[in-house]
Amino acid sequence: MPTTNFTSKLPNTGTSIFSVMSALAKEHRAINLSQGFPNYDPPAELRQLVNSHLESGHNQYAPMPGLPELRKVIAAKHERSSGNSINPETEITITSGATQAIFCAITTVVRPGDEVILIEPAYDSYRPVVELSGGKVVAYQLTYSDYQIDWEAFAKRLTDRTRLIILNTPHNPTGTIWQKKDWEQLEQLVAGTDIFVLSDEVYEQLVYDGQRHYSLLDFPALFKRGFATYSFGKTFHSTGWKVGYCLAPDYLMKEFRKIHQFNVFSVNTPVQYALADYLKNPDTYGNLSSFYQQKRDFLLQRLEGLPLQPLPCAGTYFQLFDYRQISNAPDLEFASWLTTEIGVAVIPVSAFRSVESDERVVRICFAKTEEVLTAAAEVLRERLS
Repeated sequence: MPTTNFTSKLPNTGTSIFSVMSALAKEHRAINLSQGFPNYDPPAELRQLVNSHLESGHNQYAPMPGLPELRKVIAAKHERSSGNSINPETEITITSGATQAIFCAITTVVRPGDEVILIEPAYDSYRPVVELSGGKVVAYQLTYSDYQIDWEAFAKRLTDRTRLIILNTPHNPTGTIWQKKDWEQLEQLVAGTDIFVLSDEVYEQLVYDGQRHYSLLDFPALFKRGFATYSFGKTFHSTGWKVGYCLAPDYLMKEFRKIHQFNVFSVNTPVQYALADYLKNPDTYGNLSSFYQQKRDFLLQRLEGLPLQPLPCAGTYFQLFDYRQISNAPDLEFASWLTTEIGVAVIPVSAFRSVESDERVVRICFAKTEEVLTAAAEVLRERLS
């Protein structure tokens, strides 16, 4: 051991709940519906394009902001959906997944002493980056069972030290989505302030039952003070490729890239070329919503009649279940029991909060093959009926 004194920069941060539950699932040979990744391959055409670009010599550093060809097709995609112009040269940067984009966005604007509002339950990467930047997290808690924002209560979290608001829609883990009225409320709250907005939109394509995804880009006044982050890994079943991107107005993107260039500098070159080719077809995203809605509905049908009560899921590939008809145990204890004794691994929703919660809800990932979902449902039906 070194003799020098050492103090952790993240003393309250341990191993993520996703790693913990996946390790527990492996140890007990449980069906793993905990960690949020698909267990099937990316589209065949996209894989073929990656192989083609590997073989054609696209294996060295890409430009720091990302391939111009990829940024152009991304700009065109968002212009079609929002109706607003995006400059691919100055307002888009390709990143090593959305988490890296989130890291750069937070560190771009947050300074020591700044307050950052998180909407909890929240993805676990937000808080550590705020703390590494010297910021203070101010948490707003969504409540069981509708997980909607009370904007009057939310407004009370804002102070003259609020620097950034982080939001996620569609929302992990609750599956809720922001409606137009939510964006309009946020727009009113931050008007005339120096508050920035970070919108995590990695599940933008996964919105169900005919509903619409509203984006930061749909609200020009908010986009002028914001970042929006996206993930090709979530969209095209390729989480291991770690490719995403960030959109921001040019004055923020200029500062974002200063951090990005010393963080990863550039991103997987052959995959960028492949994505640029693949996305030239504007219909590429066409069936993703129905693809995942079918998986959601397939899981719900297989679990119908069990004492696991599903909550509404409007987006993402996560489904929440209320288990209070089965147990009064805290959710971490219940999730551990379900993994070790029943044989299906899930995630406790309290792991996404910084405060104690007794809502007794767990999250199941349905981005799995029908074979895996069927096997999990059969185990649960056999043991919980």
